Amino acid sequence: MTIVLPSFRDIVIADIEKNLDQLLQKNTQAIEALLLQSAYTWDNLIAPLETIDDTLAQFWSPIRHMDAVVNSEALRKSIEACLPKLSDYHTHWAHHEKLFHAVESIKNSTAFSALSVAQKKSIDNQLRDFKLSGVHLPLPQKKQFAEFSKQLSQLSHRFEENVLDATMAFQHIITDEKLLSGIPEHAKSAAKLLAEQNKKEGWMFTLEAPSYLAIMTFSDSSALREIFYRAYVTRAPANAAVMRDMLRLRFALAKLLGFENFAQYSLATKMVKTTDEVMQFLNELADKAIAKARDEFAALCRFSKETLALEKLNAWDVTYAAEKFREQRFHLSQEELRPYFPQNKVMSGLFHIISKLYGVTFEKVSDADVWHRDVSCYRMLDSNHVVQAHWYFDLYARPNKRAGAWMDDPIIRRRLDRNNIQLPVVFVTCNFNAPIGNEPALFTHDDVVTLFHESGHALQQVLTHVDVADVSGIQGVPWDAVEVASQFFENWAWENESIHHIAAHYQTNAAPPDALLQRMQDAKYFQSAMHMMRQLEFALFDFELHMHYDDHNPDSVQMILDNVRKKVSVVPVPDFNRFQNSFSHIFGGGYAAGYYSYKWAEVMACDAFSLFHEKGIFDSATAALFKKTFLESGGAVEPMDLFIAFRGRKPTVDALLKHSNIPTNTTNPTH
Repeated sequence: MTIVLPSFRDIVIADIEKNLDQLLQKNTQAIEALLLQSAYTWDNLIAPLETIDDTLAQFWSPIRHMDAVVNSEALRKSIEACLPKLSDYHTHWAHHEKLFHAVESIKNSTAFSALSVAQKKSIDNQLRDFKLSGVHLPLPQKKQFAEFSKQLSQLSHRFEENVLDATMAFQHIITDEKLLSGIPEHAKSAAKLLAEQNKKEGWMFTLEAPSYLAIMTFSDSSALREIFYRAYVTRAPANAAVMRDMLRLRFALAKLLGFENFAQYSLATKMVKTTDEVMQFLNELADKAIAKARDEFAALCRFSKETLALEKLNAWDVTYAAEKFREQRFHLSQEELRPYFPQNKVMSGLFHIISKLYGVTFEKVSDADVWHRDVSCYRMLDSNHVVQAHWYFDLYARPNKRAGAWMDDPIIRRRLDRNNIQLPVVFVTCNFNAPIGNEPALFTHDDVVTLFHESGHALQQVLTHVDVADVSGIQGVPWDAVEVASQFFENWAWENESIHHIAAHYQTNAAPPDALLQRMQDAKYFQSAMHMMRQLEFALFDFELHMHYDDHNPDSVQMILDNVRKKVSVVPVPDFNRFQNSFSHIFGGGYAAGYYSYKWAEVMACDAFSLFHEKGIFDSATAALFKKTFLESGGAVEPMDLFIAFRGRKPTVDALLKHSNIPTNTTNPTH
């Protein structure tokens, strides 16, 4: 086993571009030398190519990660200079016909049948990706493809930077404590500390998640909530032009390859193969959930009028009113739960649950090289106390850190030689409240669910037994199945049998009272249909946009979004809302024409977890089977085959509806 950890202290921003130039030149020379051989095999071509690719990935991944979590002007300029070079390098080899034919010759050789399942899948995926990158295009079209790819890489980065800049630019100072009515003490303390750090009087609130949500969920001032809502949903207006450019290029790229639109192109690497199937799936869910969602919103409106004296429920009132309504119905607030989820208890419980399910343990690494003082590192060990992987956790919101939560895989498991395997490394990044003063970081239950979600991604990366890089861990997993492991693992943040491992009062160490846990369970499905319709709105907008965008109509993006909202939106949205300008999943991440993946994968996740409900959430045989199928197999086996191996049948949409407490039809459609 070989342990390689990222070295952040060795990254010199001024040297990044120069070092990249040298590495790309070295890699190019190495690949050209490989192609001088007269015949090609796995050992003399694919394995060396894997090493070349991994060397570049290990160089670039920490730099890209720092851009997301400790962004700076100098780092940003360096990355902007590097992105075109990386794009040119990747496109050059994706269009290299001799390299394509070299890989193809292995596929067509008699030796191919003797390769492992993972090796065969890797070669099949490579040949598919060559074709999807335009290897067969005439030279003029190849040049167009290369230029489109380069511009898209730069525009995606610009989109993310615009969102970060707009988020960072907003600061709201409150000097009259009366205006803080309703806001929890921990949020006020954080705002007071932030003001002091910025040499301001009073309390400073921002658009970073903990601060923004404290205002929108708890502030008794509708006027204050409106200020923050308007600032949040109108961020990054410059991204309107960036989106149009990206969509124009995406459609042009897809059409170069013979696809009608970008949605078709996107599905070429996914489980779902036709746009009709995606739309049918999303519309079926919408049809089944919308009536309940409308009832939920009508009930919220009645409550708001009768109890909160809100004659009209504006968009900036919805989150606040929903929290008050939940408190009335279930006598439960997120803030009531927060003292029971201190960081140390949540983390130790997370590790205990993983250990109980999959037989691994965790040890803290005290001297790890990290990108920020708040980051912690743990080694994961098997039952023989042998290191299997390393996890890094960066859990708190802070300036110059991208919003949201995600898992990244800077180092993947792969075979180095016959006797040596490189061990995987994962980064788990969130944006929770940081500790204040002598108090520990206290998480909401929603935060805990998010942590389990991202840890579910990490488990698929670190528990893999596949040692072929292209299909190791989450590599090679179709994008519409990549959320199965993450959404599946969220369930252990909810079950009474597991929640005692992650919950204890931070002052008394007392377990949460059974009555409190029961109220939490009772509230689990509160406005679940409204939440589903919101996710379906995102998914339908994304997919419709990548099927029907009209570059000749400057208002096409807004028109498509408006039409989707007319069909599925339950909560009225004001005309000034421009949420699409910060929809990073599809313009800054990998979810373009793929946001439907959350619901598609959730069907499998819910149906898979139903077996644990039958057998017990810590049943060792069921956990071992899930580990063997979904967590160990990486991208070497098709997800549907893995599901059938685990569940004995195909998944059904009704599993998701039942899990969301939404009525199902008498029919039981297959997913």
